[in-house]
Amino acid sequence: MKAIDALTTRVSSALLQEPAPSPEQLDLLFQAAARAADHGMLKPYRFLVVSGNNDLSALGALYREAASIKDTSLSEEQLERMQNLPFRAPMVVVAIASCQAHPKIPEIEQQLTAAAAVQNMINAAYALDIGAYWRTGSIAYHPTVRLGLGLEDNESIIGYVYLGQACADKRTLKPRDLEVTVSCWPPKIMDSV
Repeated sequence: MKAIDALTTRVSSALLQEPAPSPEQLDLLFQAAARAADHGMLKPYRFLVVSGNNDLSALGALYREAASIKDTSLSEEQLERMQNLPFRAPMVVVAIASCQAHPKIPEIEQQLTAAAAVQNMINAAYALDIGAYWRTGSIAYHPTVRLGLGLEDNESIIGYVYLGQACADKRTLKPRDLEVTVSCWPPKIMDSV
């Protein structure tokens, strides 16, 4: 697939199944991430790969613990739902912004670089015919999850990238879904005649 085709036709695949990306495919996704625009070449991101039943179960247990702390009124059914979230795909990549103190590169630029790295990953996944979608949700910001995943004070989760084989045909976007607001600046004032 040509790069422009992948960029202009990419869609997320929410229903994913086995197989997870191969080690070679995963390496290509991380190579694509490393090509994100990066002022100062700080590489202000890192990734945690979670796959296999044991590891996905451990992530689910972490979600469940955080959810039960956040809201003590959750039912067993709601807690089980939280525990099963990682099983929406055979692989979850936790994307982490790992910002560094820098006199010329503010934290926001570093966070945007981390987000661009994730976008490159999901574009590459699409080009490789790997189903992918990016989710975050409030659980990403919970201290229990941060601690359980080993985040440092200068780090934050910017998303979970779910990867696998798409269960259904890829959807297509309608032209109106692709509209972008574009204008010139400064605004041109028409001369009245």
